[in-house]
Amino acid sequence: MNRRGLLAAGAAGTALAAPTLAAAQPQVMWRCAGSFPKSTDVLWGVQEMIARRVGELTGGAFQIRPFAAGELVPALQVMDAVTAGTIECGYTSAYYYIGKDPTLGFGTVMPFGMNTRQHLAWIQQGGGRELMEEVYRDQNVVSLPCSNTGAQMGGWLRREIKSVDDLKGLKFRIAGLAGTVLTKLGVVAQQLGAADIYPALERGVVDGAEWVGPHDDEKLGLPRVAPYYYYPGWWEPSAQGEIMVNAQAWEGLPKPYRLALEAATAETQVWSTARYDTLNVLALRRMVGGGTQLRAYPRDVLQASYKATQDTYAELGERNPRFRKVHAGWDRFRRDTQAWFRVAEDSSANFLALVERG
Repeated sequence: MNRRGLLAAGAAGTALAAPTLAAAQPQVMWRCAGSFPKSTDVLWGVQEMIARRVGELTGGAFQIRPFAAGELVPALQVMDAVTAGTIECGYTSAYYYIGKDPTLGFGTVMPFGMNTRQHLAWIQQGGGRELMEEVYRDQNVVSLPCSNTGAQMGGWLRREIKSVDDLKGLKFRIAGLAGTVLTKLGVVAQQLGAADIYPALERGVVDGAEWVGPHDDEKLGLPRVAPYYYYPGWWEPSAQGEIMVNAQAWEGLPKPYRLALEAATAETQVWSTARYDTLNVLALRRMVGGGTQLRAYPRDVLQASYKATQDTYAELGERNPRFRKVHAGWDRFRRDTQAWFRVAEDSSANFLALVERG
């Protein structure tokens, strides 16, 4: 056979090999329930992107079908369904489930905690993954970090907050351990799924609500039902989302498919943070131009909230040895990384804020 014939034969062999190889892989179909509605397009986009990339990376052999909040299970029951094996995986945030174990809060974010980069550093390099593995194992899930909103806002209020006294009796939608903290200051904390926030705020069922940040809050229509937009969201200096996988489903998944899922979640981790940092700028500009009134929480409110946070950590640590252990490792890393950020990053950012304020 001449050289041209050999090349043609090789090309034909390659063309036949790809579908043959794909066909040889086990076909796996999973369902992924989510805690977020499709209207929050970045969060929903993470779920869609993971499904698409896993399919692409496995030649279509491993398929994940995404479902938005309420389509398969209620928004705040995703982990329950994964734990029970009703579904193979879910996209959610661990702090929705602190009623089962307050230590789960460390998987998402803790009040007055770390920013996005610091949190990821703790998980990936600072011992956080190892500390949290036991926590997730008790819930029969494996956690794969896959998104982060970055720093969040401090929520929407129907009336101004001028002092700590204004918090007393305030009905406020808030997620995670921050609800426990604010209860110490007289707030009536409520946890609601995204779809329930607008009607609750509109009808006065709650006096205020926090969700994520400008882009998502605008998508939910919150500027239409509350005039005051507060910052900072001290309870969420970042917020980690994750794919939770049923432990038995994970063990039964072929290793190449595990690697594909891990690669896909690593991609969406970067994509989601960059997307929020881009879209929040535009959304905040639109909202302020449309009449939204930005307000900073008064210093005495922040100081009282910080003290209540530290008291909460101490109380939980006394009752829950696991919480105490994880908090010790988390807090040590937090203090070290914040000392570094103050020198290298915060100093430059603070200077620019001063000289460019005008």
